[in-house]
Amino acid sequence: MKKFVLALLALILTTGTLVSCKEAAEKAEEAKEATEGAMKEAGEDLKEAGESVKEAGENAMNEAKEAGEGMLKEGEKAVDSIKAAGEKAMDSAKEMGNDAMDKAKAAGEDLKEAADKTAKDVKDAVKN
Repeated sequence: MKKFVLALLALILTTGTLVSCKEAAEKAEEAKEATEGAMKEAGEDLKEAGESVKEAGENAMNEAKEAGEGMLKEGEKAVDSIKAAGEKAMDSAKEMGNDAMDKAKAAGEDLKEAADKTAKDVKDAVKN
């Protein structure tokens, strides 16, 4: 009977140990699954964050490009305006120069006519 009791105690201890080991294995499996789930979720979150950073960078580059294009267009408009103003100033100066030449030419002709008339008057006066 002593052997039976010892065998029974050994059986009880072994069964308890097996149950305890089985529970520990189940808990380890649950922890493993939870860890895998958390890692997978963290990976997805990192992927989304990376895509967001990439998108933000692309948006910033596009905005910088658009701003640069806008500045280039405004610069071209400014150059065109300066060129037009310069051409207008040149045309005005040319027109003023032509007007001055025409007036000087007319004044010269008037002086020549006056000189011719004076010379004729002097000749006529000398003859008489």
